[in-house]
Amino acid sequence: MAEVRGANTWREELASLVEDTGILYTGEAATFSSLPPFNPEKSTAMAAAVSETDHETEPPETLKEQVTEFLKSWCEMVLELGRGCRDILQQTVVTEDSFVVQKLGGPVARVSSRLRFLNEFLPEDRDPVHAWPVIFFVFILALSALNLNGGHDGLAPAVKKVLVHPPSASRIQLPDGRHLAYREIGVPADKARFSLMAPHSFLSSRLAGIPGVKIPLLEEFGVRLVSYDLPGFGESDPHPSRNLNSSAFDMLQLADAVGVDDKFWVLGYSGGSIHAWAALRYVPHRIAGAAVVAPMINPYEPSMTKEEMRSIWGESLPRRKLMYYLARRLPKLLSFFYRRSFLSGKHGRVEKLMSVSLGRRDEILTEGATFEDFWHRDVEESVRQGNTKPFIEEAILQVSNWGFSLADLQVQRKCYRNGIFPWLKSLYSLAECELAGFLGPIHIWGWMIKLFHKE
Repeated sequence: MAEVRGANTWREELASLVEDTGILYTGEAATFSSLPPFNPEKSTAMAAAVSETDHETEPPETLKEQVTEFLKSWCEMVLELGRGCRDILQQTVVTEDSFVVQKLGGPVARVSSRLRFLNEFLPEDRDPVHAWPVIFFVFILALSALNLNGGHDGLAPAVKKVLVHPPSASRIQLPDGRHLAYREIGVPADKARFSLMAPHSFLSSRLAGIPGVKIPLLEEFGVRLVSYDLPGFGESDPHPSRNLNSSAFDMLQLADAVGVDDKFWVLGYSGGSIHAWAALRYVPHRIAGAAVVAPMINPYEPSMTKEEMRSIWGESLPRRKLMYYLARRLPKLLSFFYRRSFLSGKHGRVEKLMSVSLGRRDEILTEGATFEDFWHRDVEESVRQGNTKPFIEEAILQVSNWGFSLADLQVQRKCYRNGIFPWLKSLYSLAECELAGFLGPIHIWGWMIKLFHKE
């Protein structure tokens, strides 16, 4: 029968290999009436939904995570660098043949042997070589934290800003074209018994006058007080190349301009005393006398003894000593410090700007509101121009060569001898000798009285 039917078709052979599924192929085209028609827009929306679902399952990396990973990588690199440096030190510096070990090995070993008893306080499983550096590092951090917390125990006072006030000074024009600002208090010129010229100190102005002295007291004694701004301070024009000689002649020209025809007194306080010394040296014929309070002298004066030098430097604070050194050696660096202190636009604490430490009575005075207002107004006028140059010039003048010594101001007999015969003649006669120095009175209040024996 098989031969009669002939060879099986491929469909019959395929059906013989699998079980009967009940599906008969009739040879007609298959139709899928139950499937919806294809819609391109709907297909695109479904693809977008699938994409959003994928993004929701894997959110993008945030900036914080990126920074965290970067810091981790950076720390790992630094750690590896430290390990590499440690290995290099161990292979080169810490070896027995290195110069450092040969020179310091013995002393370090002796110190370590004496301090070995401290290892008893460490746990048994801790290596002292690694434990003690960690302990010292933690100790330094704790000490620093205590210092920072100690500085903020109380409520910090509000920092006041430096105000710029409208111009209010009287000014004169000097022969070189500059203007000099001044302030006049006390009795008028026609009633004055005494005329005082008062150059101000460092970081001050004409408004300082005589701190603590009121106008009624000046009027009672017939005093006319003329205070003025140094070149570049307050409302005075800067001087292109000022020195103590030009400072003395500025004072003289101001006295002539305001009608001081007779001799006048010079009053110097603190740093302003260097200008009083200059007036005694360069224009002594117009000076009736001088009064200096807590005067300053050149800390590098070569004629001073070691005891005098030690006394001057011992009274100054470390910050003031640093300023002296910079003014003498590296004056350009002073601008950096000035811009971060009194030229920063904010008022600092009074005691930080003082050149010497304050006593308890002085601290009580400076803590008062009246003194603080006076101080702030004076500083605001001093830094009105906002320029560091006049302050740097003033600092340099204090520590540079003045062109004279304070010993030159003392009264001394000076004889002119140009040969042996005038010298022999001077032994029996005083005709060729004269008194040199400043012949008028000099009143000194302050510690310098033991250095300058003249009243």
